[in-house]
Amino acid sequence: MQPLNLNDVTQYIQDNIGTFHQRRTASLRELKLENVLRKKNPYLFRAKSVQTSEELVKALLDAHLSSQEEGIFGSFLEALAIYVCKKVYEGRKSSSPGIDLEFEKDDVIYIVTVKSGPNWGNSGQIRDMTDNFKQAKKILRTNTLLAKNIVAVNGCCYGRANRLMKDDYYKICGQAFWELISDNERLYLEIIRPLNHEARKRGDEFQEEYLRVLSAFVMEFQKEFCEGIIINWEKLVTFNSGKPQSKVKVSRQRKL
Repeated sequence: MQPLNLNDVTQYIQDNIGTFHQRRTASLRELKLENVLRKKNPYLFRAKSVQTSEELVKALLDAHLSSQEEGIFGSFLEALAIYVCKKVYEGRKSSSPGIDLEFEKDDVIYIVTVKSGPNWGNSGQIRDMTDNFKQAKKILRTNTLLAKNIVAVNGCCYGRANRLMKDDYYKICGQAFWELISDNERLYLEIIRPLNHEARKRGDEFQEEYLRVLSAFVMEFQKEFCEGIIINWEKLVTFNSGKPQSKVKVSRQRKL
């Protein structure tokens, strides 16, 4: 084990946080209105009494970006966790499918699937993770000459579920997870500081692109799904949920 140099962690974050901002902005530039409209629930916005195209498009766009950004930033956090563990315990990307990190600590081999937060998957995805753990343990027991304990961990970069034993694996979150991979109980606090590196500059760039996309989407939405200033909800729901062969004819639809 090597003591963690927090200056190294700070430098890593400052060198790589720009990737998050770049991917975030690039994803916004590549976004198409039809993809946003197909992935969000139009019934919800009707139930919330959304009245104008500007209000609806902004709500749809914000909801889409929020979920997308969570995934992009989650990838950054996962990479940071692997970097930290490599510095301290010579952690490495596992050769076993579905396992993000493998390292040895106190004569225990840890195999880790890293997730951003604790509420990350459905029952099928969790079952797949459990199967990956079983397969990885089988491979390690075949290839490892020394009889060592192998512990499977679902590590979550934020949240709480510390040391909670699941189906033959531990779910370890937040402070406890960062301490496990770094031997530093304050690391979960230390990493928050450098995340703000160039955030204002990058945020201004993103906001400029956001306003451009929002304006273009509102114009496109008004052209395709409005009659005058009135949202044609039937046409929108048909686009979102109708059978593939459905043909939408605005003139034959009743306004809601």
